[in-house]
Amino acid sequence: MALSVIVLAVVTSLHLIAFVFAVGAERRRSIATVVPDEYDDRTYCVYTTDASLVYGLTAFGLLLISQAVVNGVTRCLCFGKGLVTGSSSTTCAIFFFVVSWISFLGAEACLLAGSARNAYHTKYRGFFQEEDLSCATLRKGVFAAAAALTLLSLAATILYYWAHARADTGGWQKHQNEGIGLATQPQQQQQTGEFQKP
Repeated sequence: MALSVIVLAVVTSLHLIAFVFAVGAERRRSIATVVPDEYDDRTYCVYTTDASLVYGLTAFGLLLISQAVVNGVTRCLCFGKGLVTGSSSTTCAIFFFVVSWISFLGAEACLLAGSARNAYHTKYRGFFQEEDLSCATLRKGVFAAAAALTLLSLAATILYYWAHARADTGGWQKHQNEGIGLATQPQQQQQTGEFQKP
């Protein structure tokens, strides 16, 4: 399998766009302020924009598409026609395949958990007299971790695809002792021909 520039461009573009959305989600996290209720003695939380939810889920989807593209092309390392056994390219392909999946799953977990937590809004905080109560907000750094893991996933995915392209045999395996097999073939045909004569 030859290295495809189109596949590299698609995977790189999707990862970089997902990175931008993850950074945007970190910057647009919901912030809550406590506001007194005008009708009773309770306070409630007022949240800012929910843009992080949209950004986080968009980055989640883009990463998922990118991982599906590269694993569809390489047939997920397991279902291909074969890799050259014992070569350094095969070892690198396996190593970067594992790193790619670990960083991908970590980024997806951060994006999904961050989006879900950012979407959770506490309605009421409590009574005026109670203290040490706070509105539920997403902790800072969850989407930033997702952005970092997205870049790590990009690097590992590109290196995995490159190593897989170098190690892929394309279904052709070099056979040993090919010359001996060809030299003995006429003798075998002669012997079988003698046995078939009445």
